Amino acid sequence: MITLRKANERGGADYGWLKSKHTFSFANYYDPKHMGFSALRVINDDVVAPGAGFDTHGHRDMEIISYVLSGTIEHKDSAGNIKTLPAGEFQLMSAGKGIFHSEYNASNEEELRFLQIWIEPNSFGDKPGYQQKDFGKEVGLTTILTPDGENGTLAIKQDAKLHQLILEPKQQYLFESNNAHVYVHQVSGSSLVNAIQIESGDGAKVLDETELVFENESNTPATLIIFELPQV
Repeated sequence: MITLRKANERGGADYGWLKSKHTFSFANYYDPKHMGFSALRVINDDVVAPGAGFDTHGHRDMEIISYVLSGTIEHKDSAGNIKTLPAGEFQLMSAGKGIFHSEYNASNEEELRFLQIWIEPNSFGDKPGYQQKDFGKEVGLTTILTPDGENGTLAIKQDAKLHQLILEPKQQYLFESNNAHVYVHQVSGSSLVNAIQIESGDGAKVLDETELVFENESNTPATLIIFELPQV
């Protein structure tokens, strides 16, 4: 079963310096029908004004993923990590027993856009951790996160995987999974998922489907992220 979550149905916030779209309930946006999916709790599509950002704030017991779509993030945290995260890179911060961090738009001229993703861990009170990597833009499926960090992926503290799928125009891809819970987010472009049309910003909850056929019928490339999630 596939349940579509249209981009224009998401919650949102506009603080001037930050414009955000929330796939699931977050901050002042609350919808009891959209509290998350399996261990996936947050997908925020954030646009940050030049020179602005999130002041130092704390997290604990959450796996926090940032995927930069345009611009560059300046990151600092209480574990001593001072990093820049340019467009195309993925960051995984394991908050563990507690961490403080700040995130700023590194540019004073251009907007920063990134996806902020939260996944609940399966272990708690651990030492905080930080990982970052550019996985490139290879056409087809690229695995980003796995529980054990296999094959150069980022290691997440959950029985979950995250994949990036890039489809060229008129390309088709068969995705097979044994997970009962899969979530698809269309990052850019449009595609068909088992003949269901999804556009940029749309999401799809997938239950008990062992095969997903992705098709890009448009004349421009399409990028998606695919979550394989645990039974919780």
